[in-house]
Amino acid sequence: MPTIHPTAVVDPAAEIGNDVSIGPFSVVGPNVRLGEGVVLHAHTVVDGRTTLGDGVTVFPHATVGMVPQDLKYRGEPSRLEVGERTVIRECVTLHLGTEGGGMLTRVGSGCLLMANAHVAHDCVVGNNVILVNCATLGGHVHIGDNAILGGLSAVHQWVRIGEGVMVGGMTGVENDIIPFGIVTGNRARLGGLNLVGLRRANYPRDDIHALRNAYKLLFEGDDPLSVRLDRVVETHGGSQLVDRMVEFIRAGGDRAICTPRSRDGEGE
Repeated sequence: MPTIHPTAVVDPAAEIGNDVSIGPFSVVGPNVRLGEGVVLHAHTVVDGRTTLGDGVTVFPHATVGMVPQDLKYRGEPSRLEVGERTVIRECVTLHLGTEGGGMLTRVGSGCLLMANAHVAHDCVVGNNVILVNCATLGGHVHIGDNAILGGLSAVHQWVRIGEGVMVGGMTGVENDIIPFGIVTGNRARLGGLNLVGLRRANYPRDDIHALRNAYKLLFEGDDPLSVRLDRVVETHGGSQLVDRMVEFIRAGGDRAICTPRSRDGEGE
């Protein structure tokens, strides 16, 4: 049975799972679905067509499922989904999707969204992602599994961030970041690969070595990116990490990607 504090306002139409705990002065809207074991601490707001998976925890003053900050939004019945065991800390904001972005904002399982982080409309955040304090995602951002975004970082709308990426604190991200990259700077520039994250994820040494060589080859020479990418496939194709990096870049079409500082201004 759920435990609901008498000062909480829970719409009778909301779907409340077993063992849910709703703290003082929290508000739950009519189209909300709370999975088993969800914990809403005091002063939380969960509204809109929002689903929180089993074991999600929401801390005080977070607002989950509010309408997007998009002037094109016209009240369409868009949704927000948060995967199981994700932790949403104080004052985090997560917004519904829009018609222009597929009607869905989605955050994966096992994520940690630290205080004051923001996930805008139509974002797709993978599993086990960490948004450190005040990390901000513009609309339509896609983030792969196991990425970490440092405190006060900001990601421009429509940007794609690959799996295993590390974004340094106070970094502004304008272009796509290849999987397993590590970026820093007022405007993000690649500073190499996230080797610590790769080793912690227990990827085979041979695959990490192949990715390092492919990274060097990808940003070597003055040929167009497509030519260098073909060269990477010819030389290192077949390695799981290299193949995933190549797939990520090709899926972006003509989108620019973050480059190392030595290639600043090349305008890819």
